[in-house]
Amino acid sequence: MKKHSNPLLTIVGAGPGDIELITLKAIKSLESAAVVLYDALVNEALLAYAPQAEIIFVGKRFGCHAYSQDQINELIVTMAVRSGHVVRLKGGDPFIFGRGSEEIAFAEKHGIPSFIVPGISSVMGVPAMSGISLTQRGIAESFWVITGTTSDHKLSKDVALASQSSATVVLLMGMNKLDEIVAIYQKNRTDDLPVAIIQNGTKSNEKKVIGNISSIAALVATHQLSSPAIIIIGEVVNNASKLASFTSEALSMPESSL
Repeated sequence: MKKHSNPLLTIVGAGPGDIELITLKAIKSLESAAVVLYDALVNEALLAYAPQAEIIFVGKRFGCHAYSQDQINELIVTMAVRSGHVVRLKGGDPFIFGRGSEEIAFAEKHGIPSFIVPGISSVMGVPAMSGISLTQRGIAESFWVITGTTSDHKLSKDVALASQSSATVVLLMGMNKLDEIVAIYQKNRTDDLPVAIIQNGTKSNEKKVIGNISSIAALVATHQLSSPAIIIIGEVVNNASKLASFTSEALSMPESSL
């Protein structure tokens, strides 16, 4: 196989789902890509910004992996050596539970230079679009961001620690651990502590429920919410802006215009 003279990896954050929540730098990276390796949480409409690229789906979701992480690492190197500029397109921000640092380390171990283009994380973007401020004067002085499911498929021990503080807690990949999360908060806090769960945040098929620790599991069942979703726990949920952010219907341009 002939080697490309300028192999390159760019790790790009695609944002939380709304096609307009991607940066100009990210778009420029896609436009110059020879290969795009994209994840399951990426809005596929963004691939229109890479019309000349070879497009490969490498998505991973709970219980369903198109490629293992080791295979993705190897594919990055193979494609960069063969084709040049590889864009690894990830939902949200690549450094927030996105394993972007692992992929950069593997590429650089094989002599491939790497760059990072940050993205708007669902951690902040999704609550903001629903009018939920993660910090608020007199209510929450900080917020925790925790993975609901660790690499060994268990609930992070940090949830128990976070539940003992007044901080806002945002959990990613926690829907399959919701009963465990509720039990921890019932032990350490009060049943009326507000909770919001937002599925497919910022996208046209977004679903949202707001309740409290005692009611949230039943609300999720009634409204049939599932992954991908984020869980937001804290008093700030009750203080969400009644005029949330600009809605996608108000400002978004149609995807056909890409």
